[in-house]
Amino acid sequence: MKKALLVISFGTSYPQARIRNIEACERDLAQSYPDRDCFRAFTSSMIIRKLSHRDGLEIDNPGQALERLKNEGYRDVLIQSLHIINGDEYEKISRQVDSYRGEFDNLQLGLPLLSCMEDYEQLIEAIQYQSPVLQADERLVLMGHGATHHAFSAYACLDHLMKNKGLPFIVGAVESYPEIDTVINRLHHEGVSKVYLMPLMLVAGDHAINDMASDEPDSWKVLIQNTGIEAEPIVRGLGENPMIRAMFAEHLKAVSDQGDMPEEKVA
Repeated sequence: MKKALLVISFGTSYPQARIRNIEACERDLAQSYPDRDCFRAFTSSMIIRKLSHRDGLEIDNPGQALERLKNEGYRDVLIQSLHIINGDEYEKISRQVDSYRGEFDNLQLGLPLLSCMEDYEQLIEAIQYQSPVLQADERLVLMGHGATHHAFSAYACLDHLMKNKGLPFIVGAVESYPEIDTVINRLHHEGVSKVYLMPLMLVAGDHAINDMASDEPDSWKVLIQNTGIEAEPIVRGLGENPMIRAMFAEHLKAVSDQGDMPEEKVA
């Protein structure tokens, strides 16, 4: 039986970010399943179009990838999402996978990064692993993407957990709560003199480079500096962190083990 591993991410148009984050995750996942052929899909149609026009690089969206696997005779397919929360992008993948369940003998989809309480605890450990050493008046500010989906609450939940643990980390989001104004108010309330900025995203792509680290007047770095607090960006995606890659591998193993369970025998 032909077996495949399909790794699905939002995608990025930055080649180095793709190599350091997406390809690093794909490589680690593929190493755990050497009997499977590895495939890639992006959920962002805008990025897919840009890569095609600019670089001549053709990337499938999830539906195209599943259709390709079906047509090429794969019967056993494991899929891992590299998304951070159970938001719109993951739900879109889940619906597409459900529509193809009858086309394969085994089709399993691994959960995104933050899917249970244990995931939050592991993510906090991973952030501690890659955080710079912070002085008492310094903080690490993590920039999440945010969402209009109700799963945006994951960012506030993570921030609340880290605050309760007494950790010097603060979470904000580009497109939802906690907004940068909320983050800045807390920095001043806590008497912070310097922050390090790091993306809470799989890749350090457009948001990290422009919205977080650039010299544009509305970037987080500039907005924070304008209030008298020093800001130093760390342009590094979560996919560069081996502990994050291990979390994705654990999520895939959970559904892989489920798919390998023998059927109950009828007496």
